[in-house]
Amino acid sequence: MAADSSVLPHSEPLTVMGAGLVGSLLSLYLARRGHPVQVFERRADPRRAGFQEGRSINLALSDRGWRALEGVGVADDIRQVGIPMTGRVMHDVQGHLTRQPYGQDGQAIYSVNRGHLNRRLLDLAEAQPAVRLQFGQQCLGIDLKKQELHLLDTATQQEHTEKYTRLFGTDGAFSAVRGALQKTDRYDYSQDYLEYGYKELTIEAGPGGTWQLEKNALHIWPRGQYLMIALPNLDGSFNGTLFFPYEGAESFAALQTPADVTTFFGRVFPDAVPLMPNLTEEFFTHPTGSLVTIRCFPWKYDDDVLLLGDASHAIVPFYGQGMNAGFEDCSVLNELLDQHGDAAWPTIFAEFQQQRKPNTDAMADLAVYNFVEMRDRVADPRFLLQKKIEAKISAQFPGRWTPLYSQVTFSHTPYAEAWAAGQRQDAIMARLMPHIQAEADFDRPEVQALVAQEMAAH
Repeated sequence: MAADSSVLPHSEPLTVMGAGLVGSLLSLYLARRGHPVQVFERRADPRRAGFQEGRSINLALSDRGWRALEGVGVADDIRQVGIPMTGRVMHDVQGHLTRQPYGQDGQAIYSVNRGHLNRRLLDLAEAQPAVRLQFGQQCLGIDLKKQELHLLDTATQQEHTEKYTRLFGTDGAFSAVRGALQKTDRYDYSQDYLEYGYKELTIEAGPGGTWQLEKNALHIWPRGQYLMIALPNLDGSFNGTLFFPYEGAESFAALQTPADVTTFFGRVFPDAVPLMPNLTEEFFTHPTGSLVTIRCFPWKYDDDVLLLGDASHAIVPFYGQGMNAGFEDCSVLNELLDQHGDAAWPTIFAEFQQQRKPNTDAMADLAVYNFVEMRDRVADPRFLLQKKIEAKISAQFPGRWTPLYSQVTFSHTPYAEAWAAGQRQDAIMARLMPHIQAEADFDRPEVQALVAQEMAAH
């Protein structure tokens, strides 16, 4: 039920720019606090026919995202359309498979369709009497002093201005709201592109909607300088993504014809090709997406504009945390509102960016670090042995050694703390692994003595 805004003394109207995943969830949080919320979105309504998906189709929803969804009571609804992935399955060039569990006792991340999740959140937001969604509204500019939005209605081509009291920028990596803040004095901003792009490809369902690969796993084809991944869909298909250099001997630039693509995939991903009947057609018709990390500061302007999600901290997708971090922004903001009250915006905005900025910076570093791991290290027997040894240390010292992946994915430990702990663990493993050539070596007295020594200092 929506709160009755008429009974709240501080129910000032709020404006959200961007109705993607973070914007639609944020509008739900704000409306439930009794605020009238006006939402402007540049694109057409994704719930109407003919909407074109522009971004990655599948997302990995993990604990931080679930907690944010639970905060507005929609987690169970989304869980019904998510597929649990309890581990990663690596495919080598010969088609041999290696499985690595993600956590313990069947802990899972969930493959969720971006479009479905966005549409569901919009439905829930629209069901709140306090929320007004307006699509096809392109932001041409913002007058920060006058607190005015300059908008273009894309259907009528009419320009109009809208006043705001408080504006939340959830309009993505190329945010118009952040664009206005970037023009203010001493504004820090950077964007870093990887030399890699990505291409969405489909692994088809088998007969009768069956899954042709293990359903409850994230599949990875690590190939050193590049990789392909696949996440399961409810209809039995998998959404595949090739992460590939733009230039070079093996790159998007090098694959110019259907024959080039067929030859390359047949050589490098031989077990996947028979499951991809539309490979060449999709390769040339699907756009190549770019991979950018965006950092900026401050995330606020006075106490009337605040950036959340990709608008303030876009990251590359290799830890599956982009959406989860954006959703965590919403739950952190809501906690600050609970703590300080809905009128304490100057305190809330200042505390929000102070708390979130170091954590999202750490997450940006983690995402690039995991790219190297996924494309290269997961194919290395020594790395896989190290992961098994880490699991043994974790079991031997419960609560004292939590693997980095588990801290990021299956906990609410601030990202910066998880990253610092992960770097300490990496240093310990670098000292232990020269003494370990096989899993059984872990139980040797001299190795156990070293482990005990390291854990005493850890």
